[in-house]
Amino acid sequence: MNRKAALIKGNLPESRVVKIWQECLPGRKDLFTEDKKSIEVVYPGRPNDDRGADFRDAVIAAGRRLVKGDIEVHVRSSSWRGHQHHQDPLYNGVILHVVYRHDTAAAVTLQNGREVPTLALEKYIADTGPVSRRPLPCHETIDHRNQAFIGDILDTAGDNRFAIKIAEFQAALSRVGAEQALYQGIMAALGYVKNKIPMIELARRLPLLKLLAAAPAEIGHDECLVRYQALLLGTAGLLPSQSRCHGRDDKSEAWVERLEDNWAACVQTDTMSPNDWHTFKVRPGNLPRRRLAAMSYLLCRCRENGLLPVLIGEVENAPPERNYISLREWLFVNAQGFWAENLDFGIPARRFVPALLGNDRADIIILNVLLPLADAWARAALRPKLAEKASEIYRCYPSLTENTVEKHMRHQLGISRCPVNSARRQQGLLHIYKTLCSQGKCRECPLGN
Repeated sequence: MNRKAALIKGNLPESRVVKIWQECLPGRKDLFTEDKKSIEVVYPGRPNDDRGADFRDAVIAAGRRLVKGDIEVHVRSSSWRGHQHHQDPLYNGVILHVVYRHDTAAAVTLQNGREVPTLALEKYIADTGPVSRRPLPCHETIDHRNQAFIGDILDTAGDNRFAIKIAEFQAALSRVGAEQALYQGIMAALGYVKNKIPMIELARRLPLLKLLAAAPAEIGHDECLVRYQALLLGTAGLLPSQSRCHGRDDKSEAWVERLEDNWAACVQTDTMSPNDWHTFKVRPGNLPRRRLAAMSYLLCRCRENGLLPVLIGEVENAPPERNYISLREWLFVNAQGFWAENLDFGIPARRFVPALLGNDRADIIILNVLLPLADAWARAALRPKLAEKASEIYRCYPSLTENTVEKHMRHQLGISRCPVNSARRQQGLLHIYKTLCSQGKCRECPLGN
């Protein structure tokens, strides 16, 4: 069936509705929701590759105010309740329900009780025929002739993002101290996107000083690991006894029993719930238990001199010709012991076993935590050479594995990876997305002007 016939029969596929929302509605002044409210699509958002609504970080203008949030797309408005979205808290961020045909009188209600408007596209397609593409301003201004100019903009944006992180760590140094700020920063980075907030909460409930006090200097390395892992996993609510998962073989059971015994012997603080953590569509290497195990190994490496002095020293002494490589090598934690034979509690490894902290995650920690914190700490300690070295490592850092936001931004701009040839420029893309695109500030964006 061709597109025209599909429109007549009302069989427009959802993928077509998605494409219209994404590419054809921004800037139109004639859009009205089913409750007769005028809206304008300022920014359609980015496709969501996880559970929940179809688009994240969209911006619509409703009257004189900007509304920011998620967008859910269906062919028919009745699908909202048909898919049980009204009972799912993952859809509580939805600000607009976009459909081809409005076929129900039922209101679009969220799990939290809030109602959101519906935008039906059928009348616009029927009145005007196929909707013409309306790219965002930034897409229209990009071509092969201004790659150097794009690079300069991304460098500046990347430097601005780095400066913001330095300022955030300066505030954290005053608030919680340098050691705790570094520990919290690493924990947040180990949480990746889905478990960042739980990791920060765990670092708050289990401060670094309390964690370190559990393993005095006289005990051995193996016992130190057990105690650190028991406290981290136990406070997180992720031990087998807390989350109903178990080891499989005798060797695995022996390590689990040591963890459980050490946790039982602790003066236990307020523990988190297993439900606080997210594992859906989380790769084995990013599972929270493996990341917490990685943290225990990092802390064991720093027992003698302390986490902050060791990592500051690594930045200060990094050789110019391979500075980022030496930092990455120090942070790398290979799978060892129990974690070399098991992906998680109750999940034995069969083939490839990912590192507890691999190069990709080490790069994220270096760029987002170690270098800006070293810069902030150096300024407070009146050590300008260290601050300059941290900034120089950042400026020269090679490009990393591309994440979903960066891919979305390149697609939005219509550019290849050629101008995004450094971590600094990747950070610049993220900065532009977070401070301009997702805030509905196209008019202020240098890439759109």
